[in-house]
Amino acid sequence: MESRITGVMVYYYFVCKRKLWYFCHGLNMEGEHENVLLGKILDERSYQRDDKHINIDNIINIDFIREHRELHEVKKSRAIEEAGIWQVKYYLYYLKERGVNDLKARIDYPLLKQTLAVELANKDEEELEIVLNDILEIRNREIPPRFETVKMCKNCAYHDLCLI
Repeated sequence: MESRITGVMVYYYFVCKRKLWYFCHGLNMEGEHENVLLGKILDERSYQRDDKHINIDNIINIDFIREHRELHEVKKSRAIEEAGIWQVKYYLYYLKERGVNDLKARIDYPLLKQTLAVELANKDEEELEIVLNDILEIRNREIPPRFETVKMCKNCAYHDLCLI
């Protein structure tokens, strides 16, 4: 099985490990899900002057980069903020591992007219190495992790699949 870990996988790791497993095994339920469609509309209509969707190695997909070496991730709400923070920290980590240093990062919440600065500390790098190993372990499982109800279940595109 392939060893690449994408930013989406890191995000899903912090949202739901079962969702991560489904995603890693090609079960993508989000294509027509209402929340995902709303996010796509928000993406299309926000930050139109910026070059968007900077794909690096088919591993990370940065929403946009502004002057002063600052990358941005756009989120609809703060509902799963921890997952978004770790996704952005992974972007910084991934780029640092490839020799790109001194980057800044922000999560933008255009609907809330708020931003959140994100930094990568040494302890975050150590934590990310554990997370990345966990993601590989979850992806290599024969069956998905056990179903656990979390706050986001009712709005999740995978909800019905998890209940089967």
